[in-house]
Amino acid sequence: MPSQTRSAPADSPAPGVIPDPAGSAAPLARVRDVTSAPTTGTEAGAGEETRGGRFRRVARRTRLHGYAIAAVALVAYLIALAVSNTAHVKVSWVFGASHVALVWLVLFTAILGWLLGLATSARFQWRTRAPRRQGGQSS
Repeated sequence: MPSQTRSAPADSPAPGVIPDPAGSAAPLARVRDVTSAPTTGTEAGAGEETRGGRFRRVARRTRLHGYAIAAVALVAYLIALAVSNTAHVKVSWVFGASHVALVWLVLFTAILGWLLGLATSARFQWRTRAPRRQGGQSS
């Protein structure tokens, strides 16, 4: 069965009126006339972006690009550091000594320092937290 509506009106007798394809005088549908209806802020600005919103969006995108570039540079630096420090060095412990590749020594100490920093930060935060209220007392 053929459709009774068209996507674009052809030779419309009045703006906003879609003529009947069969040729009768009665219109099939009435298109809303946007020029006569008052617009509210929610209807008109729903898809539009403010200057401040656009500035924040572009600034956030630029910041994310900066973080991505910094991350790539850091990874490239770490790879270059690992490649240039493959020589074996003598590590003297308290009760002995051993030979190990310098890159593994640097990587191990970096990870150990990071974990100790996290543990220290968590411990300080736990020790300096606000005191808890006792029972059902409210201040």
